[in-house]
Amino acid sequence: MDVLVLGATGFLGGHITDHLRALPGARVVRAGRTATADVALDLAEATPAALAALLAELRPAAVVNCAGAVTGDGLRQTGLNARGPAVLAAALRTALPASRLVHLGSAAEYGACPHGTSLDEQAPACPGGLYGATKLAGTLAVTEAAAAGQDAVVLRVFNPVGPGAPAASLPGRLAAEIRRAGPDGTVTVGDLSAHRDFVDARDVARAVSAVLTATGPLPPVVNIAGGAARPVRDAARALAEAAGFRGRIEEHGAGSERSAAVSWQQADITTARGLGWEPLIPLADSLADLWHSLKDTREPTF
Repeated sequence: MDVLVLGATGFLGGHITDHLRALPGARVVRAGRTATADVALDLAEATPAALAALLAELRPAAVVNCAGAVTGDGLRQTGLNARGPAVLAAALRTALPASRLVHLGSAAEYGACPHGTSLDEQAPACPGGLYGATKLAGTLAVTEAAAAGQDAVVLRVFNPVGPGAPAASLPGRLAAEIRRAGPDGTVTVGDLSAHRDFVDARDVARAVSAVLTATGPLPPVVNIAGGAARPVRDAARALAEAAGFRGRIEEHGAGSERSAAVSWQQADITTARGLGWEPLIPLADSLADLWHSLKDTREPTF
């Protein structure tokens, strides 16, 4: 199978590309904004006509969209997270209507939910900030294309972690701070009382592979997560243990606005299990592998 991966030089895109390239008979073309990509492409700036021409030239059987902006101003996040998937769906419809589109969404699209509950794919989406709102707009563009008959699916990824996790994520930021502080230093963070559903980036890559090779119609949205909310404070302690950190982690302030607004998130992954996917990598292993990968230079894109 020939697969085009957009955002391939980022955290999730890199893991997905590595996994797909290991599959028998797979040919993967990496598209992104860095010099290491096979194809130079900024989805935020692409036009439907230009992207359709590129797709017609490459003729992939499937396209995986990992491109996204977690941070940045409104123009960047809107262009990449909202407009980008709409342009991609339109270009595919024009150039390669039979090719499958796999788009990575985000748990931030859901927003807050009651403590102790699980979110299935029918849960109302009520994002609490710009990132979640723009990601939701991108998801809607893809699911509307699917409703119109296009072969498209959204994998709504919860909190990805693992080797190379970017500083834009809490585990990545904390790992960098522990490294800076040294084994007996002090790390200062915001409030860590929130609960999050973590999933290893390598398990996300396996999920992409599962939907790429699935036969028959796919559900429009599939939650990809560990399936259990974990205290962020416990994850921080596990990371410190993996790092051999003997110092202090001090919590000051309210933490990020999103943590304050969304204190609990847990995914129902029944739909993903129905497609033959299960999360396999324990959080402790993900965090240990993150610590040992701090020299990874992949840029954050999800």
